[in-house]
Amino acid sequence: MSFREERAAVNVYYNTKNINSKSCWNFFIFHATQFNNEIILPLLKKSNFYQSYAQYREGRLIKGSFVGQVLRSGDNMAQGLYQHVRATWKRPKDALPHMYRQARMAQWRREPVNCKIDRPTRLDAARRMGYKAKQGVVLIRTRVRRGGLRKGKIHMKRKPSKAGISKITMAKNTQRIAEERVARHFPNLEVLNSYWVGQDGKHKYFEVIMIDTHHPAIINDKQLGVFCSANGNKAHKGRVYRGKTSAGKRGRGLHNKGKGAEKLRPSLKANQNRGK
Repeated sequence: MSFREERAAVNVYYNTKNINSKSCWNFFIFHATQFNNEIILPLLKKSNFYQSYAQYREGRLIKGSFVGQVLRSGDNMAQGLYQHVRATWKRPKDALPHMYRQARMAQWRREPVNCKIDRPTRLDAARRMGYKAKQGVVLIRTRVRRGGLRKGKIHMKRKPSKAGISKITMAKNTQRIAEERVARHFPNLEVLNSYWVGQDGKHKYFEVIMIDTHHPAIINDKQLGVFCSANGNKAHKGRVYRGKTSAGKRGRGLHNKGKGAEKLRPSLKANQNRGK
C-alpha cells in the first residue's frame, strides 16, 4: 500500500460514524507504531476521536459515553506499546478496518510467494519469536494454500464415499508447511520461528524469521548464537524439518503437559504414535 493509500485509509476510518467502537484505541496505537508521528497526528487532530480526547482532558466529555470509558481506561492502563499492538492483532477484523486489510491482501497476492521484507508486520509477535533488528536476521513473507489435501480421484473399484478425496487433511499444520518451504528456498539460512499475519479466501500468509548461522553478528549474539554450529552446537541444523520451531513443537503436542500428554515424550514415534 502506498503512502497516499495509507493516509486515505486512516483518514476515512477516523472520520466515520463508527469511531466510538472498541477498536478505536487499539487502532490508534497500531498506526502510531507503523507511521511517523508527523503523518498520524494531523489526521488525528481532525478526527472525532481526537476531539473527544480533547473534551475529556478539559472535563467536558460525558462520563457515561463509551469514548470516555476507553480514554479513562487508556489513562489508567499500565501497559506498554507491545501490549497494545498484541491486543490489536488478537482480533484484527475488529481492530483494523476492512478497506485497510483488503488493500493489504491485494498487494500481498501480487507479490512472489517468498518475499523478503525489511521490517515485521507484527512487531510484538516477531520479538516474541526471537526477532532482532540486526545483521544476519532475515524476514520472509510467504503464503500457503488453505484447506485440505488436493487429492485426485482414484479410478478403482470402490464406492464413492470410500474414494478418499475430500475431507482429508495433513497431519502437519499449514504453518509448518510454510516454514519448510521457505527453508528449502533459502538453503543457507535456518528457520528460527514464524507467525501468522493474515489470510484471504485462498491462502494463509506467514512471516518466517530466518538467521544466517555463519554471520559473525549471529555467532557472537548471546541468544541467537546457540543456533550456530560454529559455537559447537549442531543440534539445530535443519531444525525446521524436525519440529524444533514453535509451530513444530505445537504440532508434536509439546505445548501440552500433565494428564493426557503421557505418550508425547520423548517423541511420538517412541510411543507408536499413540500421542496423537
